[in-house]
Amino acid sequence: MIYAVECNFADPASEAEWNHFYSLQKLPALISVRGFHTSQRFRASGPGCPAYLALHTIDGLEVLLGEEYARKGGGNFARWQRHITQWRRTLYDSPARAPAIESGGYLLVSHAGPGPLTAMGITSQALHAVALDCMPARLWLASVAQAGAPGVDTLPEGVHAYVPLTGQLSSPQGAARRALEPR
Repeated sequence: MIYAVECNFADPASEAEWNHFYSLQKLPALISVRGFHTSQRFRASGPGCPAYLALHTIDGLEVLLGEEYARKGGGNFARWQRHITQWRRTLYDSPARAPAIESGGYLLVSHAGPGPLTAMGITSQALHAVALDCMPARLWLASVAQAGAPGVDTLPEGVHAYVPLTGQLSSPQGAARRALEPR
């Protein structure tokens, strides 16, 4: 399943410090939770969508309801919590892991269905909300390398581009499980 966390941050004076905390402390703590397999953070490259997005591949809702998740900071942004606005958490059913976006690449997120991405010649991954805020109910994700990136200022309505703030982190237990999967 893919756990998506979207938000804006309302205090420009502490935003760099918050990003440092989130990327270098919070994400490593979350990826150490049993049931988390991948984690990556993004920032929107344009307006019209939440400024920040984190995507995590997890086993299921029980991971987010567990004591280990709460103990390691899940659902809590410490002293920055009061500056977090438009915070949404949605758990999506997905047969695939969250895509890993390399530096220089883009994560395209469509709220308008797969059509706009397909028209651009881009294959997308469909997600269906199953728990938490369930907003939006459906989402399509696509990974685009920098060389093949469309003009992020000319994306179709309902499609937003995000740039990676971090590389995709993988848990040791997730790496071991992937090694056992058939190729």
